[in-house]
Amino acid sequence: MERNGISTLITIDDHPLFRKGVADLIALDESLSLVGEAANGEEGLELARRLNPDLILLDLNMKGMDGIETLKAIKSTDLDSRVIILTVSDNEEHVVAALRAGADGYLLKDMEPEEILERLQMASRGRLVISDKLTELLAHALRHESTPRDPNKAGLTEREQQILELIAKGLSNKLIARELDITEGTVKVHVKHMLKKLNLHSRLEAAVWVVNSRKTVQ
Repeated sequence: MERNGISTLITIDDHPLFRKGVADLIALDESLSLVGEAANGEEGLELARRLNPDLILLDLNMKGMDGIETLKAIKSTDLDSRVIILTVSDNEEHVVAALRAGADGYLLKDMEPEEILERLQMASRGRLVISDKLTELLAHALRHESTPRDPNKAGLTEREQQILELIAKGLSNKLIARELDITEGTVKVHVKHMLKKLNLHSRLEAAVWVVNSRKTVQ
């Protein structure tokens, strides 16, 4: 939980050296606080339930309970933690699987440390985050799906279009609710209907799809 304006984080990663690097990086930012570490999915899930952090940094490639399984387990709880995948894998299947399982971001470990920290700051403010190099990869994956090419032809209501625009800007449900002066529950219902109409599975897919559709129109 956020404390005194400071966003709390935990890391779930089976590489001690990388966890140490993340801890050192987060220590550079007074707005972020690392409150726990776990070496595998089972420990991570227990830690998340106990601490209810604002952000969870999750690796994909772990022995036993892997990242996708851990992500699904976290998302099946009543935790409101935002889960950011932080991994070496830029495999298209892994990216799509993570986003469809409910990840709130996908960052690569080979990013510059300052860039990772900047994205974590964005995520702590409720923004969706994804490595730049993965945006085009995800857009390519979506082109193989039966999604409308033009947002105007998707049959969205005016409210759904408003919410889609805000998702494309990276806003979370909580921030969208505040922006439109409606409840977060109402936003969730609109998002569900919108994703069904677009034949998409996640908010991040929707954000990338909007950006890509604009490029296509141009």
